[in-house]
Amino acid sequence: MTAIIDYDAGNLRSVEKALEALGEEACATRDPETILGADRVILPGVGAFGDAMEKLRQYGLTGTVRQAAGSGKPFLGICLGLQLLFESSEESPGVPGLGILKGKILRLPKQAGLKIPHMGWNDLEIAPGSRLFRGIPQESFVYFVHSYYLEAEDAGIVAATAGYGVRIHAAAERGNVFACQFHPEKSGGVGLRILKNFVEMELC
Repeated sequence: MTAIIDYDAGNLRSVEKALEALGEEACATRDPETILGADRVILPGVGAFGDAMEKLRQYGLTGTVRQAAGSGKPFLGICLGLQLLFESSEESPGVPGLGILKGKILRLPKQAGLKIPHMGWNDLEIAPGSRLFRGIPQESFVYFVHSYYLEAEDAGIVAATAGYGVRIHAAAERGNVFACQFHPEKSGGVGLRILKNFVEMELC
């Protein structure tokens, strides 16, 4: 069973439906016992970095998220969920992230011809050996909705990049922890394959 952490940050139902399409049992919950007892955990999210960190604190979930990510079971952050796993964001100066992975979240730079937020399909450059992207061809397209992007401190955790004025660290993986800036649940067959790879992960 996959626990989807519910902290009022949106896109839970679309993630749940995508997992159900793969035959995976999924449960949206903010109960720490359920989250820590699940086979795998997803931290989804749409919204603002500071508001999301405050919601996690209000629901007493920051420790639960860190514990789940450190448990060895597969853990996936999606969109805002990716951003929260890192240390800070220009969207909310002075608000620390979860700090599970090292890096910062930066605002997409204004550039002629490129709209912010970045909304739409972009192709990926996939790092060799990525487990999350196993079996997925280079330059596969996935769906993004964001105004901020990841700059990971360690290039070795970057599983995929995309270009949108700058080179975006579009996905990360370290041990049992995986994260996508894009929305696999809204990325058609490619996204379902990414989620299938995730639900088939073994404990680290």
